[in-house]
This record gives sequence, C-alpha cells and structure tokens, in this order.
Amino acid sequence: MAKLPRVTGQQMVRFLQREGFQLLRIRGSHNYLTNGELRTSVPVHGNSDLKIGTLRGILRDVQMAPSEFTARYKP
Repeated sequence: MAKLPRVTGQQMVRFLQREGFQLLRIRGSHNYLTNGELRTSVPVHGNSDLKIGTLRGILRDVQMAPSEFTARYKP
C-alpha cells in the first residue's frame, strides 16, 4: 500500500481543481466537486488534516489510485 501524504481539506480541493474538477457548491463545511462524470465531497475543517480513510474515500470517488495521487500531489 502506498503511504499517503497528510493533506488538509483545502489542499485537497486545490489539488482536485488542478486535476480538472470544478467546485459545484459549498454546503456547511463540505465542498462538492465534479468533473462532469465523477463527483466527490471534501470536508474542509480549518487546518485539520483529512483522516486517511476519508482521503482514500475521496480518491475512490475520483477513481485515482493512492500511488497515482502520491506521484501527482505537489504541496
């Protein structure tokens, strides 16, 4: 299993936007993003890091392997 970097919700939103996702709406602390066919929700709670299970769930939603995320993610 690839060791995932720790990222905040806001960093994940910026990463997904660089990957072609657009912000659909914000409801409370959750940002909803889509690229037309795939959708995901990213919780943004200040500067707290996403839990690993949440990060893996987001990657599953956008159909990206953890190793692919590790290779593409630049803080």
